[in-house]
Amino acid sequence: MRKANQMVTYAAIAGVGLTVGTVVARADILGSLVKGAAIAIAIKQFNRPINDGVNKLTGSAGVSLDEATKVVPIVSIGQGAYVGAAQVSGPKESVDLVQSVGMLEGSLQGRTFRLKALVPLSTDKPGSKNNLDRVKGVGVSAIIDVKI
Repeated sequence: MRKANQMVTYAAIAGVGLTVGTVVARADILGSLVKGAAIAIAIKQFNRPINDGVNKLTGSAGVSLDEATKVVPIVSIGQGAYVGAAQVSGPKESVDLVQSVGMLEGSLQGRTFRLKALVPLSTDKPGSKNNLDRVKGVGVSAIIDVKI
């Protein structure tokens, strides 16, 4: 009987441990989602001052009327999660179409070379790397990191 009670106690302790572990894991995921949402909101809220700061840093302030720069979120293709921000530049009518920059990753020669491509997109919710709404004639001129 005593062994049976000990086994029940151990099982209960193990169950509590699993439950606490599950709660901690879910809290980490929730924390990541909250941080991602906060970054996305900050980028949208402060895109003009950030853009002005990048232009001042790079000496691009006062570009001609037919050229433009803009700060937009970076979206990881396939995950759909905001991970940062980028400044795009190009003809004003094309820059106005950009809603995000998609980050594609790949490798060459058995992973000897790691590739990252930053692609200006006309959506902030791309479907997949096979279905990109690329805005041609626009380039990425800066990457903005957000301290968390």
